[in-house]
Amino acid sequence: MEVNHDRIKLTAAELSYLWATYLADSMSICVFKHFLENIEDKDIKSVIIQAKKLSEKHVNFIREIYSIENIQIPHGFTEADVNLDAKRLFSDTFYLQYLHNMSKGGLATHSRVLQNTYRADIRSFFNACLKETIELDNRITSLLLEKGISVRPPVIPYPEKLEFVHKQSFILEGLGRRRVLTGTEVTNLYANIQTNHTGFCLAMAFSQVAKNETVRKYFLRGKEIARKHVKALGSYLEMASLPTPMSSVHEVSESTEAPFSDKLMMFHFSLMIYAGIGNYGISISESQRSDLVSDYIRINGEVLKFSEDGANIMIANQWLEQPPMSADRND
Repeated sequence: MEVNHDRIKLTAAELSYLWATYLADSMSICVFKHFLENIEDKDIKSVIIQAKKLSEKHVNFIREIYSIENIQIPHGFTEADVNLDAKRLFSDTFYLQYLHNMSKGGLATHSRVLQNTYRADIRSFFNACLKETIELDNRITSLLLEKGISVRPPVIPYPEKLEFVHKQSFILEGLGRRRVLTGTEVTNLYANIQTNHTGFCLAMAFSQVAKNETVRKYFLRGKEIARKHVKALGSYLEMASLPTPMSSVHEVSESTEAPFSDKLMMFHFSLMIYAGIGNYGISISESQRSDLVSDYIRINGEVLKFSEDGANIMIANQWLEQPPMSADRND
């Protein structure tokens, strides 16, 4: 991608998004490198190779921009954060499901980034990121369907006639619980349960291989939080006689050999936590029943506290890079 050497300074948004993208993609490169060391399925391997190339392309572009602008390049993640000789932690199937989860996060992030990006070369970069992620996600989805391992949201009846809501209890049902759900509520519940299943698997796998005892206990705590959230959100689908997504815990191996550094695993988990917080926020805004909103607010508060504790662990171990900051005019 050709870089526009425009002397217009990067805005706070552009600088911050590039910084965050660099950290996330440098981490992804390490993860994909380990996946490629032990993968057996040729189709899934091809998709991971594509994802790895995209991450490398992003990192190289950002390094070039930072060099031109004379900005300190983040440390991010390097070969020191991955052990390519370690045994595999996940199955090939989980690799594909993991990649699908990450591509959904990329779609949400890149589309949000573009809303606040103005410099031509940076807009071009994030436009390309979004387009490439759409293409990758389409390929992943096709492969999930082809292999019969796609997890699709439940089907609900088609509306047969035009109807209007006549009772306020549709939204404010007091102490009771409306047994039916809107299509959007079903979609968000299903997606959030899927995300928590992925988080549960990663937390369990990372707790098996973490070297730092505090980090290991943090992942074990995350595993239990994910389990609780699956149960809480799943109860709404069960009440509406709808199926809930199945766990992929059987796709995690029993290896205790660390393929990644504790620093990388903590950062990876923090990315998933931030994505989960955002997903819960969207779910709150799109829910039309007070009990569901209350549960989302409650569990989101739990995740926020968990996130804060994770940040403190990273700070204590000097693993948390400081993001671009505004000037302290009082200093």
